[in-house]
Amino acid sequence: MGISWQQLLILLVIVLLIFGTKRLRNLGGDLGGAIKGFKKAMKEEDKKDAEDKDPELLEKDEASKPQQKTSSEEKQSQDK
Repeated sequence: MGISWQQLLILLVIVLLIFGTKRLRNLGGDLGGAIKGFKKAMKEEDKKDAEDKDPELLEKDEASKPQQKTSSEEKQSQDK
């Protein structure tokens, strides 16, 4: 005894009629932005905790990351 696919389809049509596609699209975008913000805050908190425990760990992580070239450096390397 669950919800059948026909009942879900009817429910979807009713929700679309009430809210409209534009409002649902905006709601989805807002929800996605909130999730990204939450994940970013969690990563920053984890970094902060790791730094508090062992500051050398954070320095090693940053040193192992490849350095990004600036646009002027990229142009110079392309000219050569």
